[in-house]
Amino acid sequence: MAEIIHLCVGSTNPVKVNAAKKAFACVFPNHVINCTEMKALSGVAEQPMTEAETRLGAQNRVRYCFDNASKANVNDKGMDYWVAMEGGVDKFNEGAASFSYVAVLTKDGDLFTGRSANLPLPRKIFKRLQQGEELGPVMDEIFNTSNIRQKGGAIGLLTNHAATRESVYTQALILALAPALHLQHY
Repeated sequence: MAEIIHLCVGSTNPVKVNAAKKAFACVFPNHVINCTEMKALSGVAEQPMTEAETRLGAQNRVRYCFDNASKANVNDKGMDYWVAMEGGVDKFNEGAASFSYVAVLTKDGDLFTGRSANLPLPRKIFKRLQQGEELGPVMDEIFNTSNIRQKGGAIGLLTNHAATRESVYTQALILALAPALHLQHY
């Protein structure tokens, strides 16, 4: 019988929950992944505008889950991992880009943080974000979509779905889990 990994995801967004399930199933192929969703506070702006703020948002969410699991009726004693993701934007030498940070916390208290690749953003979209708008609603308006955050995201729209928000979160989580697989080398 396969061993069970109990995972708490700091989101109720199906894109983030599915990404966590896929990443853990890929990294731990001989295990059953039991996933619990939990709404988690980031402690940062709704639209993080820097790498530092985005990283902090992911780490805050994962710590929130760990610290508040019992209040949210999540069996925190049985969890093996807590996971959180945060999408953000920043301006780089090459131009504005969207990206994500992921954070994984183990039951032993080890925190692993990872980052996705950059998605270049059109200038007109980045300007709207600088004026206080959020990426999801801006993309919905420009591409005439609805709630793209819980679907392919800006990534899906701007790559004609060659990549999606879920695929990018999944890859970032897989990479962030490398230390969990080989802790003796880290």
